[in-house]
Amino acid sequence: MDGQTEKCVMVLDEGLPPGLVANTAGILGITLGKHIPEAVGPDVTDRSGRTHLGIIEFPVPILRADRETLYELRERLYEPAFAALTAVDFSDVAQGCKTYDEFIAKAAQTGADSLHYLGLAICGAKKLVNKLTGSLPLLR
Repeated sequence: MDGQTEKCVMVLDEGLPPGLVANTAGILGITLGKHIPEAVGPDVTDRSGRTHLGIIEFPVPILRADRETLYELRERLYEPAFAALTAVDFSDVAQGCKTYDEFIAKAAQTGADSLHYLGLAICGAKKLVNKLTGSLPLLR
């Protein structure tokens, strides 16, 4: 992933309490790491000779939006114009499950219009990411 022409952002539900914000960002980040492993730099060694695992090579702004905006963003990501973007979503259905099998079963019984997205991660061409998220404020 080229930090000059590509961009990655997370958009989180501005109404979440701090613990769920941290949990949502962590889950989205782990999933992105799986799907875009080239974004993670090599391990580094400090002056003491200790090794530290590589981290993402570019900033990932954390933006905020309300529930409706998150839902609308997710819907837009299904449009052909945005098909080249990598999109990860984390919903109330996923957050409420104790096991992945439970999540699979509940997701299969839940209509897309019933999902409440806690967060989205969006990566790809900077122009497309900005088109979707450029007007959103930072989460502070």
